[in-house]
Amino acid sequence: MCGIVGFINKRWEEKRPAGATLLSMLQALSCRGPDSAGVAVYGPPQPFWVLQIAVPADAHPRAAEEAVLDALRDIGSVVRHELGGAYLRVEVLATVEPAALEKHLLARVPGVEIVSLGHQLEIVKQVGSPEQLDAAYHVARRHGTHGIGHTRLSTESKVDLSHSQPFWAHGVPDLATVHNGHVTNYHRLRRRYEQKGYRFYTENDSEVIGIYLRDRLAAGVCLEDALRASLDDLDGSFSYLAATGNTLAYVKDRFGFKPLVVAETPDFVAIATEEIALRKALGRDFVAREPAPGTMGFWSIPLLHGAFAG
Repeated sequence: MCGIVGFINKRWEEKRPAGATLLSMLQALSCRGPDSAGVAVYGPPQPFWVLQIAVPADAHPRAAEEAVLDALRDIGSVVRHELGGAYLRVEVLATVEPAALEKHLLARVPGVEIVSLGHQLEIVKQVGSPEQLDAAYHVARRHGTHGIGHTRLSTESKVDLSHSQPFWAHGVPDLATVHNGHVTNYHRLRRRYEQKGYRFYTENDSEVIGIYLRDRLAAGVCLEDALRASLDDLDGSFSYLAATGNTLAYVKDRFGFKPLVVAETPDFVAIATEEIALRKALGRDFVAREPAPGTMGFWSIPLLHGAFAG
């Protein structure tokens, strides 16, 4: 019974910063998932890779920081870095692809996890409520064009940072997903993708969605078609959101068991598990609708350089 949210700020208005809007929506849904919370916010395009790296809980933070930076300097130039909470945020100029960068880092510094990587994407997530997430990582101050968020009730897998959402689709810059429901053919899909060489980082069935999309993209399928195909290739009852640096989408399974509500105005697009989240964050002056089962929605977001703040 998790809660998922998505938001696009069409007019880039400061009165609706993406972080604050996502946080407000998650707070309205916190009763659906008290175990963990997280957001993925898309900021201005950067000329370098932005990495959010989870430092192992049993490691000394400064020692882990130095080990990560030494590894990254082997393949690129570190622009900036900052250690905060469970994360080491690093900006690095590198010509290697994300999959190669991640493989190199994991080989050099076992136990670390790249939580997000891209030119725009930054994910923060942790065990606890949306309020605790904001207290630790100042989610309400994060600006950007769009983002997605998740509040989790664990039904099967562990409650820790790694199993929390959003999930970055490892190897694909800026692609993140959030999911409510159950992918019932998860184990079969996992075996198939592991045989192809894909690595899983958790026992959470939600993680397979990003890997599914990654595999379809690698096969030359565009994201919109991959999302549409997932309606047939993923079994179970689910609603999920996917976002990249210039897109936001929802997919709702053919059974329609998992709720989802969408609102679109000239100012914004907002998606949430329950309408109460839209009303709390954005007021009442818009119409909200529930998409039909077996449907998807897809929005493209123009890149307006220089329109970000903070």
